[in-house]
Amino acid sequence: MNIQLQFLGAAQNVTGSSYLLEVDNSKILVDCGLYQEREFRSRNWHAFPVDPKGIDAVLLTHAHLDHCGLLPKLAREGFAGKIICTGPTEEIVKIVLSDSARIQEEDARFKQKRHKRERRKGRYPEQALYGRRDAEKVFSLFQSVGYEEPVTVSKAISVTFHDAGHILGSSMVKVKVVSNKKQRTILFSGDVGRWNKPIIRDPSLIEEADYILGESTYGDRVHEGPSDIKGKLCEIINCTVEKGGNVIIPSFAIERTQELMYYLSELLYEDSIPHLLTFVDSPMAINVTEVFKHHREYFDQEMLKLIDNNESPLHFPSLVPTRRVSQSKAINRIKASCIIVAGSGMCTGGRIKYHLASNISRPESTILFIGYQARGTLGREIVEGAEEVRILGRMRPVKASIRRLDGFSAHADQSELLRWLSGFRVQPKQLFVVHGEQKATELFAGIVRKSYGWSVSVPEYLDKIALS
Repeated sequence: MNIQLQFLGAAQNVTGSSYLLEVDNSKILVDCGLYQEREFRSRNWHAFPVDPKGIDAVLLTHAHLDHCGLLPKLAREGFAGKIICTGPTEEIVKIVLSDSARIQEEDARFKQKRHKRERRKGRYPEQALYGRRDAEKVFSLFQSVGYEEPVTVSKAISVTFHDAGHILGSSMVKVKVVSNKKQRTILFSGDVGRWNKPIIRDPSLIEEADYILGESTYGDRVHEGPSDIKGKLCEIINCTVEKGGNVIIPSFAIERTQELMYYLSELLYEDSIPHLLTFVDSPMAINVTEVFKHHREYFDQEMLKLIDNNESPLHFPSLVPTRRVSQSKAINRIKASCIIVAGSGMCTGGRIKYHLASNISRPESTILFIGYQARGTLGREIVEGAEEVRILGRMRPVKASIRRLDGFSAHADQSELLRWLSGFRVQPKQLFVVHGEQKATELFAGIVRKSYGWSVSVPEYLDKIALS
């Protein structure tokens, strides 16, 4: 049995998740994500380390762009195998890739015009990494499966998807390899979710695997609790309204926006905050919310109870979904305070940049971050205290109040990751700590070695390892 594992992304960094598993003559790719950190973004344009034509299947853990965002490039360069994932993941990925392609085309056109006007040649991407036609080529390749439902990929390989509790339809993927009467199991954690979060179920506990690729995004910290989230959100909104400003929330369209709506609806029903116009200025977030509405089988009991009582938090009277660009532009002409939720969550593109441009220099407004900000992104610059930032080609002073609520994160924190690892009843041969910045991965790896006595390593980009 010849098993090789190569780390093509999310190795000592957070985005660009992708791992190649080679078993004898079969090649399986687990995730095919887009790099979003500025220092790694050039990798999006690199040739794939393996010929896409030779990949038999892609196993997709979930629909976030840093896990699925390079699929159109993979297909354009020759991949024609199956993309296997859960039903909600398939639906949401189609929305995400269409939106990503549109944004890339729009951003490329904008930069071309700006560089022509400024009479200079800009760095990539003056042309889009891929377009909408490339994204649509991927759609026919999907094969959806349910949780705990074994799927045969090749003669030697079968896979099972388990609920990761991260976003709707997210999965941990367990790969079972059987060859010459020998068996090995490799578990890809994907992004591990959190316990007792709104809307979706808790992460699955897995009892056994020979090798584990475990994420470590927040392996170096502990999140706020749910009660802290609600109270602080209430305080931030009320304080901003008193000053006469807007609350600008860069938000990921999948899960984070829906969870934010959950808490806002509670605060509104309790009359804890003013009944402000609340704009979800993201066609993708609006479309994803529709996917949520017809997949109640993935919800936790609390969410099901609210729906059965006609109290769904995915809609409330002051909520205004804005699909059209003209509607988005009109928001910034409103004089009264409002809440504006827009993508992208790390401020790397999309409509949030226009709302930041209108509000980041207003002392009365608040920019509220509720998700992870990868190194090298505009969001990271802002949360780390930059005095001025470049938005839409102009340097702008940061005078708005900058706030952050880590408790919204859909990623397990250090204590929750250890809780997940404690579910393994048999010690694995090796834990590979991935999907985290170097400081977080190394710190978390050390804690696991000390707490569990496991063999733990922190692989580097393009490392290739033979699994015994």
